[in-house]
Amino acid sequence: MISSWLQNQTKYSGSSMTRMTIGVGGSTQKIEIQRLQLISQSLSSIADIKPGEYKDRILKAQSIMKTIDLDAIYLNAGTNMYYFTGTQWHASERMVGAIIPQNGPVTYLCPWFEKSTLKDFMSIPGKTICWNEHESPYKLFVNLLSDIGIKSGKVGMDESTPYFIIDGVSNASPDLQLVNAKEVTSSCRMKKSEHEIALLQRAKDITLEVHKSAAAILKPGINTLEVCQFINKAHKAMGIAEGSSFCIALFGEATAYPHGVKDSQILKENDMVLIDTGCLLNGYNSDITRTYVYGEASTRQREVWDIEKEAQASAFKAAQIGEPCSSVDKAARKTLEKYGFGPGYKIPGLPHRTGHGIGLDIHEWPYLVMSDHTCLEKGMCFSNEPMICIPGEFGVRHEDHFYMTDGGPRWFTQPAHSIDNPFGLTTIK
Repeated sequence: MISSWLQNQTKYSGSSMTRMTIGVGGSTQKIEIQRLQLISQSLSSIADIKPGEYKDRILKAQSIMKTIDLDAIYLNAGTNMYYFTGTQWHASERMVGAIIPQNGPVTYLCPWFEKSTLKDFMSIPGKTICWNEHESPYKLFVNLLSDIGIKSGKVGMDESTPYFIIDGVSNASPDLQLVNAKEVTSSCRMKKSEHEIALLQRAKDITLEVHKSAAAILKPGINTLEVCQFINKAHKAMGIAEGSSFCIALFGEATAYPHGVKDSQILKENDMVLIDTGCLLNGYNSDITRTYVYGEASTRQREVWDIEKEAQASAFKAAQIGEPCSSVDKAARKTLEKYGFGPGYKIPGLPHRTGHGIGLDIHEWPYLVMSDHTCLEKGMCFSNEPMICIPGEFGVRHEDHFYMTDGGPRWFTQPAHSIDNPFGLTTIK
């Protein structure tokens, strides 16, 4: 099915004719949902991560633990526990997690009333130690460690573990030295396997198609809330049952603020449009931003849009194996400063990092920022989004992602094509 905007590249206003941005406007929500459903039906399936891969991750973690003399690590409910054990569970005020010792099997800890449910979610089965609501889970945790021979020494706590759990464990056993487990968790998670990259690729492919449809349904008078609601439906049409994992839609001057403003906006002719959205596929994130003009771009909009594209390309070129993450951020800023933006984090310019790692968390290590000197390695995955913010006017953010290969960076999604044709679409004559 071909969207109707391919046949509506000009818009008449009275006796004048305004050239419309290709792919922006001219279609309907119904047409675009049907288009996305057809695409979804043609997609091949990607296999879930199997228990064998989780076991390999645990073995890698234990190998690192031996190297750094860590007796065990605690993984709180959330993405770290999911990454290593395949057990999906949301963190709450109750202590639920997994313990990986330096040697031996995984042990789980949860309230008694959750035991059966937790076992249902396990990909890697293990002994489950439980506590009743009136009991201390922290003492239970300490006793569990004692039972496997850990009465003192270093125990790594998952870096996302809430303070109340760390405080509770610390008070229950002053003899344990609690340290940050990031050296284990990040070392494993920041380099993605081919399977993980395939899941990330599919998630991003889905969201890029959603972006095309979101652009196509725009019209004067539509508000940003309506756009976000459509994007949620569009992700569902592409087979993502939960819909969007997040959505930011901004029009006009509001596009100058990276994470948006409080109130919704109504679209007007020649407004800058910024849409940032994503979804989750088997827990893996997409996160893509597109910026374009509804109508005809002004000289100023065109110049800034092209500078942003150049900054994104500079960051991509700088991302080479063995180079520090900071070098990518510096490359983007150098380009922006050449055109008078900045310097550094000053605005008008780029007030935030150039990019972030992505995987099971939408923002994860390492980061493309001046303070991160982690060397780039094969399998690392990043956003590339050196946004230009001009308060009082507009903002432009091109956000695509890339992953590191032996030969350098490779795009998950190709960057925006041009301000007149952001999605690089072929029009019908």
